[in-house]
Order: sequence, then C-alpha cells, then structure tokens
Amino acid sequence: MNAHYRQTISDKLDTLKQQGNYRYFQDVNKSAKHFPRFYFDDETGKKKSAVNWCSNDYLCMSIHEDVISKLSFTAHHSGVGSSGTRNISGTTGYHKQLEESVANLHGKEAAIIFNSAFLANLSTLATLGRAFSDAVFISDERNHASIIEGIRSSGCKKIVFKHNDVQHLEEVLSALPAEQSKIIVFESVYSISGNVAPVQEITALAKKYNALTYIDEVHAVGLYGATGAGIAGQQGLQNEVDIINGTFAKAFGTLGGYITTDAMMADYLRSFASGFIFTTSLPPAICSATIKSIELVKQNNEWREQFHGAVKKLRALLADKQIPFHTNASHVTAVHIGDNISCKAIADRLLNEFGIYLQPINPPTVKEGEACLRITVTAKHTESDMQQMVNALSIVMHETV
Repeated sequence: MNAHYRQTISDKLDTLKQQGNYRYFQDVNKSAKHFPRFYFDDETGKKKSAVNWCSNDYLCMSIHEDVISKLSFTAHHSGVGSSGTRNISGTTGYHKQLEESVANLHGKEAAIIFNSAFLANLSTLATLGRAFSDAVFISDERNHASIIEGIRSSGCKKIVFKHNDVQHLEEVLSALPAEQSKIIVFESVYSISGNVAPVQEITALAKKYNALTYIDEVHAVGLYGATGAGIAGQQGLQNEVDIINGTFAKAFGTLGGYITTDAMMADYLRSFASGFIFTTSLPPAICSATIKSIELVKQNNEWREQFHGAVKKLRALLADKQIPFHTNASHVTAVHIGDNISCKAIADRLLNEFGIYLQPINPPTVKEGEACLRITVTAKHTESDMQQMVNALSIVMHETV
C-alpha cells in the first residue's frame, strides 16, 4: 500500500485503540480433558493456565466422547472436507440426515444447514426480502449484527421497534397498509442482556396483521424446552413462527447454523440464497457429529436442568458479593461495567493475576457506555470454580471501577 492508504488505515486503528474498542484475540489452547481450563502463553512467553468463563459450549458437547467418536469415524470414512457446494457433489447422506434432524427438533417440514448461523441469517433475510418487492422488515432494536446485515442486504425498508415492546410493535404494524408484505424479525434470547422475547404476543400480532415471523434461537436451542428446541418449543409456539434460525456452535458444540421452516419456503431459499448455493458445504464429519449431539441433547433433559441450576448458583454467589448483574429469565449473565477502558483493565487483571478468562464485550457489540463482562457457566464448571471467579471479580471490580 502507498502512504495515503497506510495512513488512513493506521488512523482508524489508532482511534479504535484510543476508544478502548480494539479487539484483542486471546490464544486459548483448549483441552478436551481439562475443559473449562485452558493453557496460554502470557506476554513474557511464560506458560499459564486459566478457567474459561466466556465459552458458548454450554453443555460441553464439543468434548463429549460420543460426539468426538462420531466425528472421527466419519472423517476416516468420508474424508475431512465435503469437496463441493451442496448442488455440486457437496450433499451427502449426513447433510440430508442433519437437516431432517433439525426439522424434527423444531417440528417443521424442512431445514437448510449453513456454515454458520451468521451466514444463515444473512442469506435467508436477504433472499426473503428479494421475494417481495414491497416488503418491510420490522426488527427489534437489539437484534444481532447478522440480522442487521441480512436486512440491509435485502434492499428492503426497515422499521426498528423498541426492544421487546409489543405495544410499539403493534403501532408499527397498524400504520402499514394491510396488503403490504411485513416480516417481523426478533431473537428469543438476546445474547448480551439475556432478555427473553414475548414470543406469544409477537406471533399473535403477526397473525393479526398478516406478517411473517423470523426468530433467531441461537442462544436458546439445546437449552430450553423438554427436547432443547428453544424458547418457541418450550412455549409450544413452533408452529406459530414461520422461520426459525439456530446454531450448532453453542449448545450442540460443533459448527454451522440453520433455518427451519415449511417445505415450500425451504425450497425457495435453497433455490435462491447465494450464501447457500455458492458455499462449500459443511464437512460430512461435522454433520455426523452434530446429528449425534442433537440426539443426545434431545434425550437428556436432566442436562438442561443441571445447567440452569448452575446458572442460579452462580447468580446467588454474585449476589452474595454484591456484584450487580442484569436480571433476566435466561442463562445469560452480564455484569455491567460501562467504560470500555475499565472493562478491558478488569478482564486483563482477572486473566493475568487470577487465571480467570472473561472477554470484555465492547462496542459495536454493545452501545457506547454499555461495556460488560458476560459470564457463561457450562456443564463442566464446578461450584469451586464459581466461587474462585466471583471472589476474584469482586476484588478486581472494587479496585478498578
């Protein structure tokens, strides 16, 4: 690059660092045997270990022996990669079986798997918008970046409604022409606040005003409902939602994302969504391992009960130390810090002095002034781990904030 381009890029990076929004990537040498403990080299090159408190591997399925065995067996049988897009040699029996498994989990007619839930949101929403020339997306103000990008890529009009505010949503819907195509997009569990959407009220409004509904369940699948189908499944509302988005990379512990819907909508999306058509498909071994993971998660509701019990225990310990956190009906536990610089300083001290890894959540993931530490308990965290983390957090917050 010549000097002009280099200076422009350098200035933008400097600004990001000064604002406390520069993203640092911690090397996490994950150990299946010792999870949630991992190993890393500090700034001096000294080898250290820490406990991971920001993993989305909620049920620890990524290290489940049966899931690992299934992945290994299929990789030896079918190879490492799929070697093609879905319509050019990249569809195997494992891909089709995984889509059937997902559709069955959510009580839908069909499903489409993508290489990530981000790609699933981006591709589906963009393609959905292009189907209707008059479409308007009605989007919750706290929706994920992938939803925002998908709606932007559609080229359609977007109206933002206040977070989880069904009264404002109805005001928006009632002001639109009855014949206009309307698509309501929201999440079931919001990844930072942990707020749970009023799914029943939103779907009722969609029916009243003849709107399509699209729900992102990435932080809910595997963790809610008798079989892990998410919030809509827990509330018996799966048939009321037109399109459900989910992920394999959190509670199921593997890789990839999906949407599930009726057969005609799925056929339309698989025929027109460029993010599906022109992407090399997931490796067969990943599909095979994910099928096994979904099967196990569906069958073991006690895992969900134990997980949510651990969340309650963690919050009780935080409350005992008078550490404020956002109260909600989900498992997401966020400790508000506010200032970006302070949030990073707290996280650094926790890692380097106490062996506690909490990645700061800074803008643009959250709004300015809303930097936080999101604490994620998993099935492998012990009560002793919780106590040590809470004690360390109490000390560092008291000395820093």
